[in-house]
Order: sequence, then C-alpha cells, then structure tokens
Amino acid sequence: MRLTVVMVLAMMLIVASANWLVQFPINDWLTWGALTYPVSYFITDLTNRIKGPDTARKVVWFGFALAVAVSAFLAGPRIALASGTAFLVSQMLDIKVFDRLRRRAWWQPPLFSSAVGSAVDTLLFFALAFYATGMPWVTLAIGDYGVKLAIALLMLAPWWFALRRGRDPVAD
Repeated sequence: MRLTVVMVLAMMLIVASANWLVQFPINDWLTWGALTYPVSYFITDLTNRIKGPDTARKVVWFGFALAVAVSAFLAGPRIALASGTAFLVSQMLDIKVFDRLRRRAWWQPPLFSSAVGSAVDTLLFFALAFYATGMPWVTLAIGDYGVKLAIALLMLAPWWFALRRGRDPVAD
C-alpha cells in the first residue's frame, strides 16, 4: 500500500509540474513541460511491473484526480482538462500495451508502451490545450514527442536497475 501511495503522489507531482511548465516554451519546438511529463510513464510501467495492471490503473486514476485539481489552479482549466483527457487515455493505453508485452525482453514493455502512450498523449494534449491560441502547437507537439521518446530510452537505465535491485515477478 505504501508503494502505491508513493507512486500516486509522484504521479501527481510530475503531471502537475509538467502542466505548469508546458506554458513556458523553450523555443518553437519545445516547452519545459516536455522534460518532466515523460517520467509519468516510468511510474506507470514500474507500478505495472511490480504490482500489476490493476494497481497501475489505480495509480493513474488517483494521480489523475490529484493532478487535475492542482493543474487547474497552477495552469488553468483548459490545460487541466486537456491534460486530464490526454493523461487518462494515454496512460490506460500504456498499461494495456505494457501488460501485453509483459513477458518479452525486459526493455520492450516499458519502451514500446511509452512510445505508444506518448504519441496519443501528445496529439490529444496539444490539440486540446493550444488549438486556436496562437501557440505553435503542431511544432511543439513534434518536439514534445521527440523528447518523450528520448526520455523513454534514457529511462531504460533506471528501469534496468530497478528490476535488478528488486525481485522481477516475470523472472520468477
């Protein structure tokens, strides 16, 4: 139970901070939020690996509720709604893809589920949050997805370490 609470709080912190940071472009291709949000897939995938898809769904639902509430305050209702919609759809897809790939090589479930979930999240979020606002949302979405893929690759190192340090339930 303690691990689940930690994962929910981490999810809320990551998503709410990304929603605040997405309002600040670095350039026409990237916002500061792109650097934090992809870690949410690591949290979901790690929870899925350790506790299974049911607990991962609970982390997503509770993390979603907390993050949307905090995001509405930090970033405004439009971003909170766009984020919540994209988050729920993409994270549930991530859980499903991860679970289907669960028995494959250690790196495939987190990498492929994050790539698929991130694509859906990026399209939904940027279209809902920034369409008709004057923000260059298409280029920001392209840059955001590129960063999400890069971070998914980088997160394979702590993923490998976490699996080796703990007991991998798939290896049993």
